[in-house]
Amino acid sequence: MKKFLFSSAMLAACAGVMAGSLSVAVVDKEGQPVPDAIVLVFPSDKSALPKVPLPTQATIAQEKMQFLPNVTLVPVGARLSFINNDPWDHHVRSSPAGMGQFNATQAGFELRLEGKSAGKPSRPTEVTLAKAGALSATLLGCFIHGSMRGYVYVSETPWAAKTSAEGLAVFDDLPEGAAQVRVWQADQLVDLAPRPFNVSALPGKLSVQLGVVPRRRRS
Repeated sequence: MKKFLFSSAMLAACAGVMAGSLSVAVVDKEGQPVPDAIVLVFPSDKSALPKVPLPTQATIAQEKMQFLPNVTLVPVGARLSFINNDPWDHHVRSSPAGMGQFNATQAGFELRLEGKSAGKPSRPTEVTLAKAGALSATLLGCFIHGSMRGYVYVSETPWAAKTSAEGLAVFDDLPEGAAQVRVWQADQLVDLAPRPFNVSALPGKLSVQLGVVPRRRRS
């Protein structure tokens, strides 16, 4: 019978591909689930990548005086396409919002989108987010209609997700080992402290509570 000898380097390589799962539940100050919060995981293994990457293109529509989706999650360098589906003109203006150091090169864009003419398709306008920079959230607003608010979160970590209607963000293929978890939510003006977590082969669970009750959005 042949014996197979594994070097320490081979064992380390095998260990590096091992993956674990983590479910993060985000609740508000009253313990209710929070949808559309951004959950970010920073594994100690910087070389690992998720099986399903964040989309590098996203479309944000202005419709019925709202930004849809209200919160958009993309990686650094992503391209945004804005479409106005209302029959009247809208602006798109960006400004810093939320957690982390904001890079000015990722803000400051201002667009004017003409209203959609009956029987004609909307004309998209594109913006490419800067490649350089740290974590950032961009507040989208409209000069003409001040009640319109939307958010774009640009993540420097590939391990990022929006919470579901049940307030959950699930990561299925995280590299095992030490990690930090951060949560951003538009109404949480005070940054939440990062939460340490050790990812293992066993399914992991983490609960993060906001210090606010988010405002209800128009349906």
